[in-house]
Amino acid sequence: MNNRLKDWARTIKRDAHAVYLAARDPRTPWYAKALALCVAGYALSPIDLIPDFIPVLGYLDDAIILPLGILAVVKMIPPEVMAEHRAAAALAEERPVSRTAIVVIACVWVPSVALAVWLSYRYFTG
Repeated sequence: MNNRLKDWARTIKRDAHAVYLAARDPRTPWYAKALALCVAGYALSPIDLIPDFIPVLGYLDDAIILPLGILAVVKMIPPEVMAEHRAAAALAEERPVSRTAIVVIACVWVPSVALAVWLSYRYFTG
């Protein structure tokens, strides 16, 4: 069971990288590129939308949302293109990091935290 889980996690990492590569391929349809860039950006970002320290929900994106996003993108990309990029991703040692995704996620979190602080302040002082 533990080895199967590790293999599954490795496959998700490889596919996230392959989706990133496929998003940059001219043979990939534009709608698949758009979704692939979003999924790959999120997968390769060092910052999670739902931080892992939040019980249960923290791993929800890693265990459910990310695989579903990858699955949707893989279904949109021609099989021969995806096979080529999966092979390239398997050979790659260093995974890319999406700095754009860091900025987008920060742009979501900073206002959310500011709003939560402001609402808490109004609630507790009003």
